[in-house]
Amino acid sequence: MAVPRGANTAAAGAAAGTGAERDAKPARPERRPRPRRRPPPRLVVALATPLLLAILAAIALVVFGSYRDLPVGALAAAAPREKPAKAVTEREIDQLQKKLAGIAPKGVYITVDTVENKLRVMRGREVLRDALCSAGTGVVLEDPKSGKRWVFDSPRGVRKVLEKRKDPVWTMPDWAFIEEGEDLPRNWSDRIDKASLGDYALYLGDGYMIHGTLYQRYLGRNVTHGCIRLGDADLEFAYRNAPVGTLVFLY
Repeated sequence: MAVPRGANTAAAGAAAGTGAERDAKPARPERRPRPRRRPPPRLVVALATPLLLAILAAIALVVFGSYRDLPVGALAAAAPREKPAKAVTEREIDQLQKKLAGIAPKGVYITVDTVENKLRVMRGREVLRDALCSAGTGVVLEDPKSGKRWVFDSPRGVRKVLEKRKDPVWTMPDWAFIEEGEDLPRNWSDRIDKASLGDYALYLGDGYMIHGTLYQRYLGRNVTHGCIRLGDADLEFAYRNAPVGTLVFLY
């Protein structure tokens, strides 16, 4: 039965006049055990980034038929949006990790974080090589004469190592001269550059490559025109361990 507020006040006054009750210490409330903290969903996703990409790639393969036909940026567009205020239990986390492990590519594949400038050579869930790289700047260049524009950003999505070359040669495109304020060369031989790409190159299509650099002090920064640059030792490792056909996940 509920007690009226007035009765509570009166009872308190009566209790205050009793010596034994006045000297009694109030009982301490019981301490409830603290619930075990669960890892936040974002942490689980961050730790499983390469495997999450593998899931999206598998879905894309079903939709598009082949990785070669997958448009650049389709992987980023397919990424699920975070659902707000949804509790994730340990069981759900465990199930997610098992699914990720089951769908991840079994062989060697490469992941490229174009924001953190990190390249990883993976085999399943094992990291074979964790390398510092450099991705595109995102800078836009416009030719003042023709009005043609170039966006120096690295692609996003799933690509494939289409070709590998040792001692690669770069044929400099128009923007390489326009960027320096130079006239376009009349002779094709003036476009040939045998030094800038380093010792090896892995070709990803549409002019994009994983290659070396003359400026290794800039690794870890977004300084390229869209290609992925690596240091000498990391580039050689990628060249020797990623065969033609290796999937490359860029995000």
